[in-house]
Amino acid sequence: MFATVHKNYLVLYILCALFFTSVLPTVVRSQEDIRANTATSTPNISDASPVASVENTNPYITEGVPGGSAVIGDFVVGPGKVDLTISPGESKTIEMIVTNRTGERRIFNIKSEDAEGSQDTNNAITLLGDDKGPYSMKDFVHVASKSFELDHGIRARIPVTISIPANADPGGLYGSVLIDTVAINAKEGDSAGAVPQSAIIARIGTLFFITIPGPVTKDGNLKDFNTIPKKLFYQEGPINFGILFDNRGSIHLAPYGELRITNMFGEEVGYLQLDPWFVLPQSLRLREVAWDRKLLFGRYTAKVFINRSYDNKVDEMTYTFWVLPWKPITGAFVGLYLFFFIIRAFFRKFEFKRK
Repeated sequence: MFATVHKNYLVLYILCALFFTSVLPTVVRSQEDIRANTATSTPNISDASPVASVENTNPYITEGVPGGSAVIGDFVVGPGKVDLTISPGESKTIEMIVTNRTGERRIFNIKSEDAEGSQDTNNAITLLGDDKGPYSMKDFVHVASKSFELDHGIRARIPVTISIPANADPGGLYGSVLIDTVAINAKEGDSAGAVPQSAIIARIGTLFFITIPGPVTKDGNLKDFNTIPKKLFYQEGPINFGILFDNRGSIHLAPYGELRITNMFGEEVGYLQLDPWFVLPQSLRLREVAWDRKLLFGRYTAKVFINRSYDNKVDEMTYTFWVLPWKPITGAFVGLYLFFFIIRAFFRKFEFKRK
């Protein structure tokens, strides 16, 4: 009986040994893995960087630019213009690209401003700074971070999201997402911490034209057409033309068309295609084009055809001008006068007699 009990204890001992040998190390390793994962996912609060330093990191995708080592002394932002149609309650995201060509690592800042048109033909669009415009979009612009750093020869891809509220009215929203750059080692300008203007190279922006579908007012027309400067006589080409379009509606328009030029015999001697250009609501926009032809003479008639970009409505206007190169003509007359004067003087001085 003692031998039987002894054998039973021996079997139990062997089973316990196998359990501790195979299972216990796994449990220990699992506990170590848990501690390691906990240490990785939970930072030490006492060693964490201040919140302000988050703005100095780059939250955007960056990449090298082929041949980007050349120092140009500036930076590039694209695209230049974005035209989107977004329904109420929806969002759309576009990608802006910022390329650093300054020759050094720089801080780049992102800011959104509203824009509006003008009755001043010299200003196609006006940025309003901190003010809100009549077609404000600045509150609907969202980016991951308003500041980031970028090395020379590197470009960043900036996702910009436009979110339209569900209760937004139909019409247009206009503004710009602007990028400026500041030297990292720029000193504070005063006690308030202002950055000196000399530390800022420039600011470049992407224009955003947002259309919220629904009932809108489209009302525009060709207001004027003439030469620039406006005059009847020219000495030579090229000839510059000005096309003035007036938008009185509630949404931006993109007029386009063509310009045809005929001579005094009715023959077409010039043709210019006019690609679409934008005109903001309640504003005038002057489009200038050049007829790049120098050797001109006589009377010319220019006729412009402008499609308003809605309802297939086309406006027409004509302008007549003369090109009289008076300097060459005067020189030719002076030359002819001198020629005949010399011939006459020659025959007066010498008398030819028949032998």
